[in-house]
Amino acid sequence: MYEQPNDPLHGVTLEQIVNRLVEYFGWDELGQLINIRCFNHDPSVKSSLKFLRKTPWARKKVEELYISKHKNMSLWQGRDV
Repeated sequence: MYEQPNDPLHGVTLEQIVNRLVEYFGWDELGQLINIRCFNHDPSVKSSLKFLRKTPWARKKVEELYISKHKNMSLWQGRDV
């Protein structure tokens, strides 16, 4: 199997990305960083995934935030993210 060690999104599902961002930032800060309704009004992983899967521009913002914070989250969690 071909591995892509330089691609932090390789092998990571959208659900994993959302869960890791919520664990790292919390819903309040995540909603400030990416101002979308699913993060600011009665947030849940399920509703966020539903919205992000239908809204490419929002998904892109979430993925970009994850990529920009990937190394910090790895250090914070003490394991690979």
